[in-house]
Amino acid sequence: MPQAEHDEIMASEQYNAEHGIHLLNTCTPYQVGNVPLKGEHCAWMESSAVVYVNSVLGARTNVEGRESTGAAMLTGKIPYWGLHLEENRRGSHLVEVTTPVVTNRDWGLLGYWIGEQVPEEAIPVVDGIAATPDLVRLKHFGAAAASSGGVEMYHVPGITAEARTRDEALAGRAAVEHLRYGPAQRREAYEHLNATASDTAVDLVMIGCPHATLGQIRDVVRLLEGRRVHPDSELWVFTPRALRHVAEQNGYARALEDAGALLMSDTCPAIGQFLPRGRGSSRPTRPSRSTTSRRS
Repeated sequence: MPQAEHDEIMASEQYNAEHGIHLLNTCTPYQVGNVPLKGEHCAWMESSAVVYVNSVLGARTNVEGRESTGAAMLTGKIPYWGLHLEENRRGSHLVEVTTPVVTNRDWGLLGYWIGEQVPEEAIPVVDGIAATPDLVRLKHFGAAAASSGGVEMYHVPGITAEARTRDEALAGRAAVEHLRYGPAQRREAYEHLNATASDTAVDLVMIGCPHATLGQIRDVVRLLEGRRVHPDSELWVFTPRALRHVAEQNGYARALEDAGALLMSDTCPAIGQFLPRGRGSSRPTRPSRSTTSRRS
């Protein structure tokens, strides 16, 4: 990055901070202090964050844009419609899960499958979950459902904020559609996601979209212990700036660097539109340690 562009970004950050903006620089602000309470009205715009706060926390927001969130920031108001209204937060489609959903991959596959099966305005009710998932699994599930189909809210009876039972999630109404997710549907989702994955030579592995938790960073470090990233591949891990600082204190950032990986913050390839060079071209110049400590 040219020094002049770097200086402009730093000046912009300082200006925003001086005007009361919290510089969380993340698509998962609920991981680093912005945790709305149940029933709180918000103006959020990132799809995986919207579905998380609506479903897991029970706060209320539609998927806003830059203009409407900017207006909400200045006025403290947002139009009272959509998922701000109680009647629009009831479940519409019942998804009966008949196969174990335990790992991060299980939750991601379930999310992708549901997103593809239900209409964009639907609110799925996911019934049949045996074990209580953690933040990471619910984050992956919501992000997958939002990206594959545009789901903005869901209910998992007994787990998410607004539904202790299936009937409560549906508000006493019959479901518009009753779907079943079993071994066949899980296999279908897996094969669909891997339909073009025939090349085993991987240029880039990217973890952290949505941004990785501190626990996920620790897990990557443990998996890399005693190993190094292949010289023809890149491993990039993205996390909120605040969590990156903690990861540095814990030694995770140094461990990733020693293994040939990078820990970065404040953005991700989905937003920054950047990728490493593939095989057959010269290797990318790695950001300096001081640069990666500020931004990607």
